[in-house]
Amino acid sequence: MEISKLKELCTAVENISKDIGAFILAERKKTIEISEKAFNNLVTHVDKASEVKFVAALEKLLPEAGFIAEEGTSTKHSDQYNWIIDPIDGTTNFVHNIPAFCTSVALTYKKEILLGVIFDPSHNEIFTAYKGGGAFLNGEPIRVTPTVSLDRCLLATGFPYDDFGRETGYFEVLKAFTHKTRGLRRLGSAALDLAYVAAGRFDAFYEYGLNPWDVAAGILIVEEANGTCSDFKNGREMLFGEEIIAANKTIHPKIVEVVQHGF
Repeated sequence: MEISKLKELCTAVENISKDIGAFILAERKKTIEISEKAFNNLVTHVDKASEVKFVAALEKLLPEAGFIAEEGTSTKHSDQYNWIIDPIDGTTNFVHNIPAFCTSVALTYKKEILLGVIFDPSHNEIFTAYKGGGAFLNGEPIRVTPTVSLDRCLLATGFPYDDFGRETGYFEVLKAFTHKTRGLRRLGSAALDLAYVAAGRFDAFYEYGLNPWDVAAGILIVEEANGTCSDFKNGREMLFGEEIIAANKTIHPKIVEVVQHGF
């Protein structure tokens, strides 16, 4: 797809995301209907309604594209273009009225991510990127940090909340980073964590137990902000591989080394 078309699509997705973000904020003031898909995996009527809105709007933008969406609103799938959607990343935060949640939309061609848009409606911050076009926060260019040593790093991670088979290794890694870095933060939204790495707020982010809709948009935004992403083995299976490390290019191998030692 030509870069001019990607830019046009990215702008359209920004506008769609802002509209749906406004809907999400309005619904937050009302009584929220909550159900549990699995242990500690919450969904609300707002997640479902927002996804319906995304699917309807995105289908008009690119009728040939399929969908990979968290709430399964559309079963349409393509072997070429697919939209990957998380209508609310950070639903538990949303339910508890903690302003750390966002919408996340990516467009892929096969396994290549072409554009990504993450919108934090609580703070009116929209993080965007399209392939070859750079990364932006509210229209201004962003880049990952220039940090070169772990002792100057602030990291982000996500605690295991439903995948308890690897927590021993996870807490070993957490302990190591506690001793080696300035500290760790857990926002409760992988998409926002990745956006914050791209914007230079966090130096790195790592987590396992993730889904494509958690990371798709953020991967591209980090990489277009001159960062790098990998799985825990330093490979490229982070979109569907359920684990990710994102950082600047100097810090990344140091994060990989510590993570591999623990896991």
